[in-house]
Amino acid sequence: MTIPARTLARLLIGLSCLSALSGCGLFVVGGAAATSAAVATDRRTAGEQVDDQTIELRVSSEMDKAFGDKARISGTSYAGRLLLVGDVPTEADRQRAETIARGITKVRSVDNYIRVGDITPLSVRTNDTWLTSKVKSQLVATENVPFRTIKVTTERGVVYLMGKVTDEEGRRAAAATSGISGVNKVVKLFTIVARETLLTEPGKQGAAPVTDSSSSGAAAPPPAGDDGGVQTMPVQ
Repeated sequence: MTIPARTLARLLIGLSCLSALSGCGLFVVGGAAATSAAVATDRRTAGEQVDDQTIELRVSSEMDKAFGDKARISGTSYAGRLLLVGDVPTEADRQRAETIARGITKVRSVDNYIRVGDITPLSVRTNDTWLTSKVKSQLVATENVPFRTIKVTTERGVVYLMGKVTDEEGRRAAAATSGISGVNKVVKLFTIVARETLLTEPGKQGAAPVTDSSSSGAAAPPPAGDDGGVQTMPVQ
């Protein structure tokens, strides 16, 4: 079967758009096509993406210099909103880590979820990495969820979701995540970019609890020393 030249040209253009990090999708308008374009695009600017990568590198370097082997702290940044997770020996160390993070260039706000207690075992951290992969795959498979603009961090079975989303998109993402086996809790750290009509969705039986901290301010920290009841699952 011979493909008409015009059709072939359209296919080639479409493939080139899909291969880019951002671009043609933003110019598609109307119905499902516009929705698909929005879902496939990282809503941060190129400058924000570079800044976020720099922030995360700085967090790793500064925390290592400040605490060495006595603590484990990692940071995830989205458009300058910084999530801190990990383990420190004391509450004073927890506050010190936040102070250091707030002093890093381009950090706009800090969500401090660092835990006070012993360093989390490697087996649990390995399981967290596996859960993050599962969540990302589920978000890709979930309709009308902008998976390319959502960052996923898992710490002791608690999944943190960051990104620029609408209210509806945030709920869809959180619902999809909370239904995954092994997820103990979902914390939404979204930045809401638009208000849409709220649709009431039925709750899921057995789904993990969801905490909504979607705002421009810092989220309420978890209780110091809270183990979170981690459920470890086999790594495939």
